Amino acid sequence: MNAAAEPMLSPFVLADTREGVRTLTLNRGERYNPLSYDMLAALETAIDEVAADSGVRAVVLAGAGRGFCAGHDLKELRAQRSPQWRRGLFDLCSRVMIKLTQLPQPTIARVHGMATAAGCQLVSMCDLAVAADTARFALPGVNVGVFCSTPAVGVGRNVARKRVMEMLLTGEPIDAATALAWGLVNRVVAVDAIDAGVRQFTDLIVARSASIIAMGKRAFYAQIDASLGDAYAVAGETMCCNLDDPDADEGMDAFIAKRPPDWRTRG
Repeated sequence: MNAAAEPMLSPFVLADTREGVRTLTLNRGERYNPLSYDMLAALETAIDEVAADSGVRAVVLAGAGRGFCAGHDLKELRAQRSPQWRRGLFDLCSRVMIKLTQLPQPTIARVHGMATAAGCQLVSMCDLAVAADTARFALPGVNVGVFCSTPAVGVGRNVARKRVMEMLLTGEPIDAATALAWGLVNRVVAVDAIDAGVRQFTDLIVARSASIIAMGKRAFYAQIDASLGDAYAVAGETMCCNLDDPDADEGMDAFIAKRPPDWRTRG
């Protein structure tokens, strides 16, 4: 169930792996990388490939061209009148967003230029985000009669409720400093320092135990929206499993012996 096929161009998503870090780049920069059906399908495939590759220790999500991602492709949404097609698109988009949290590897959004609507949602669903100081974030669907209901799911799990409603009801953009203050991103850096800012995270992640990080990430998302009792049940069971992992023994032994750990699952 696909939209009208685009002309044969370069891949929708570029993948590059270096030193255990895979960078996935949305590759329609001339249009601010809209999340068309084909773009989302390509991104889902790229995410599935990462999940199956134990040699990848961290994932960076980037955008080609002048901005990160402008959200859904309005021309495509306007052209596709079938309710079945539209449900298929939003089901696919939701699946992609959820898979980012299900990946065993941490994900980092590398944000420059604009990140609007579903593009802002994409930032919110990554585990970490580094933004250029010139980046802008918005949930502007209300401006064109399409309320940003699905982007609000992710952004509303990063940003306080009234802040999200401000973005949703006004459609006005926020700058990178505001996104940092509101909790949508972790770091704001100069444009020419954005790759260095991302590397500060990836270097630390790659140096840790892959199995422990995967276990901890899985537990975090399993408990974060659960009731308090259920959350502690998930976390407590995870701690017990964590202590059975050989890397836990190695980490504690190394700390006691005052030496660097030799992780079994280091990349």
